[in-house]
Amino acid sequence: MNKVVISGVGMTPFGKFLQRNVKSLCEAAVRSALADAGVTADDVGAVYFGNAAGGTVNGQEMIRSQAALRNTGLAGKPMFNVENACASSSSALHLAWVAVASGRHETALVVGAEKLSHEDKAVSFGAFAGAVDVEEQMPEGVGSGSGSIFMDIYAAKARKWMNACGADASDFARVVVKSRKAASMNPYAQFRKETTIDEVLNSRMVSDPLTLFMCSSIGDGAAAIFLCSEAYARKLPNQPVFIRASSIVSAQPGNPEVVAVRAGRAAYEQAGIGPEDIQVAELHDASAPAELIHYENLGFCAAGDAAKLIRSGDTDIGGRISVNPSGGLLSRGHPLGATGAAQIVELTWQLRGQAGERQRPGARVALAENNGGQLAGDSAVALVTILST
Repeated sequence: MNKVVISGVGMTPFGKFLQRNVKSLCEAAVRSALADAGVTADDVGAVYFGNAAGGTVNGQEMIRSQAALRNTGLAGKPMFNVENACASSSSALHLAWVAVASGRHETALVVGAEKLSHEDKAVSFGAFAGAVDVEEQMPEGVGSGSGSIFMDIYAAKARKWMNACGADASDFARVVVKSRKAASMNPYAQFRKETTIDEVLNSRMVSDPLTLFMCSSIGDGAAAIFLCSEAYARKLPNQPVFIRASSIVSAQPGNPEVVAVRAGRAAYEQAGIGPEDIQVAELHDASAPAELIHYENLGFCAAGDAAKLIRSGDTDIGGRISVNPSGGLLSRGHPLGATGAAQIVELTWQLRGQAGERQRPGARVALAENNGGQLAGDSAVALVTILST
């Protein structure tokens, strides 16, 4: 297979933009990514578009990319609409990587976009209801307490994990404090005000033990990535960032090994490296406990040592492995279909040395992990992408 290079990235700020539509978000992200790569829309071989909730929130089904990108100059290109819950644009990236690596296309553009904010909040929260098997019986209390089915699911997982490893709510608060500090240095982040452990713990309880600050929020945004072959990249101005591995795993009811573990192992094997080689990572922290759980899932620490790792400061900006220097889903924001692409944008900036105050010094190898949906007690899908210079 051919080596695949990320040569251009761009994104919009994330936030609640009631007056903006998906088209305007996509146009801004695409324009930035193409300009960053030094190419035009004419240079794009195919488009892979990730969006999770457009049908529920704004009624746009079936032709989401063709509608969202009609004014970008990309009309007429092969377009593929990818819906895979929170992992939609990570899945789109995987497909684009396969297309370029196989030689089917020399270039491809990945776009992840989501418009979740709505005047009626019930519409926004309703978008999450379809990301589970609707015929599966949910555990007692899920969806009835917080009003958010996923926060109830995350809370139940957090309680089980706390009992197993001895972590406490203050460790979750430490994740948020780290996240907000990173986001304060990220002009694209939704929540840029720093906070304290006490403020996190004293914010409104959503679903025990998750307080409001421990939960990712509703948001809007778009991100875009220009991929190309290594030979094509030699003609472009940017330092190449290589996709070393891309793995995707779906839930397997009855398998005790969670999807994130299996996806991580497959990516490490593909890249020929181990977790000790990762210097900067963007993880799917839809709730604060998820970041800690993923420390263990991805081998950043031994099982039971995640609380020790967050307390050590080794996952801070400039630490041994800087985790979520963008602010992550908790603070950069979590517009579902844009999240995976935004992770890759941040890691590309990190590997180029363009992340400003939040730069992890000397970053050469990076990892993104993104989950989506819920099935049989596990995420329905997980993707792990490894990048390097």
